[in-house]
Amino acid sequence: MDNVLHVHLPLRALKKRLRWLLRNRFQPEVACQGKELDKLDHTILRFLGKRLAEEQLRLTIHAPFFDLNPGSHDPAIEMITRRRFHQTLDVAESLQASLVVFHPGFDRWRYDRQPELWHEQSRKFWPSLIERAAELNCQLVLENIFEDSPETLARLLDQLDSPWLGHCFDVGHWNLFSPVSLKEWFTRLGHHTRHIHLHDNRGKVDEHLPIGQGTINFSELFQQIDRLQPVPSMTLEAHTLRELTKSLAAVRPYLDALKI
Repeated sequence: MDNVLHVHLPLRALKKRLRWLLRNRFQPEVACQGKELDKLDHTILRFLGKRLAEEQLRLTIHAPFFDLNPGSHDPAIEMITRRRFHQTLDVAESLQASLVVFHPGFDRWRYDRQPELWHEQSRKFWPSLIERAAELNCQLVLENIFEDSPETLARLLDQLDSPWLGHCFDVGHWNLFSPVSLKEWFTRLGHHTRHIHLHDNRGKVDEHLPIGQGTINFSELFQQIDRLQPVPSMTLEAHTLRELTKSLAAVRPYLDALKI
């Protein structure tokens, strides 16, 4: 089961932590920031990607998201979002990434009276990125953030209908923002789900606690994951080594129980 599990790591730390990744057989999910993308050395990135691939360690990427919105109707925001996302795919190509996580940009408080604005612009935004993802053999996934219902993402994914664009289920965000049950969420979006973000909270703040230290029912979550075929890849979104160690210990029984 270790081949499905990834650990959060900032892009700026990838070179420094390479030996740590190789020694522990950790597969990174590399988190990019927008300002980093303008000054990357892709020769170094290709070396790092090659070393991980030689050890048969897969790599996923988390795209930048601050101030970006693929559903924006402001041409300037749409332009910089597209630029940052294509730069992220440049990183994916250099690192030989298998999957890239994107934030979809939907917030019902901003689009409450006109949700179609976000939806229609999103339908126009993604096809060029999907085409490039297919060329790179790299899966793209949209992560739930403020969505209180699976329908927002399900409708977009149904209409775009591409094997290269799927869903990343973030259980921490679901616990904060959605009243919908896990069963209902996975009934609607399970067939689109390609990746899972694992972290815990107490339902008030996006704390990114180790698994088992908040209010999320991980037994129920893994019951839903076990019904998916193939089992999606997963990332422990722990932000310190201490929290990662705790989450690794807590998630192990759930991973061992999955039927692969």
